[in-house]
Amino acid sequence: MSTHLSRTPHRATARPVPVGGSRLLQVAKRAMDILMAGSFFLFLGWAYALIALGVLLTSGAPVIYVQPRYGRNGRIFRFYKFRTMAPDADAVLARHLRENDAARREWEKFQKLDQDPRITRFGAILRRYSIDEFPQFWNVLKGDMSMVGPRPCMFAQKELYGPYWAYYCAVRPGITGLWQISGRNEVSYRRRAAMDAEYVAKLSLLRDLVIVLKTFRVVLGARGSR
Repeated sequence: MSTHLSRTPHRATARPVPVGGSRLLQVAKRAMDILMAGSFFLFLGWAYALIALGVLLTSGAPVIYVQPRYGRNGRIFRFYKFRTMAPDADAVLARHLRENDAARREWEKFQKLDQDPRITRFGAILRRYSIDEFPQFWNVLKGDMSMVGPRPCMFAQKELYGPYWAYYCAVRPGITGLWQISGRNEVSYRRRAAMDAEYVAKLSLLRDLVIVLKTFRVVLGARGSR
């Protein structure tokens, strides 16, 4: 007597795309980062050198400001910017917030100040047009950052991400992102964290290119900069 073994058909289930995109998307995004950052130094390396000289002549050394920030997977990396603040910036900020209630409330909401007493005159020009961010192209080449992503998070800002922290850690932080093209410092930090989560959830190369193009328009208009 023959026996018949019946098999219950299994419905094919698609694997959920991991937070931060598929492996192929991550590789393509990294390739685009290297291409863009490398092109910057190839064609605008002379401008980088002139800005560094300007910082040195107007406010002395160091030219580059280095600060530890959280990166992908919560890893800490050295974040670079042209120095735009006084050497004793932390003490200046602490004193200003202690003596000015309105400034303290503004800082608690935005993590930025409209009238920041720490910023030098030359630094204000660099910040207005986001030129102080140029050293971050080196962060991109090193693999610490991406061209597009959440802005690198300071240690004191981690708790402000709340439930969105896993989204932040899923990708490399970026030179630009949704925050930059959506009002920048006119947007509260809570809303900024939500934007970062939305960006990661809908990650795509096409969207990255759109954000980069829109960033040029925002920077040239100095919209929302401080």
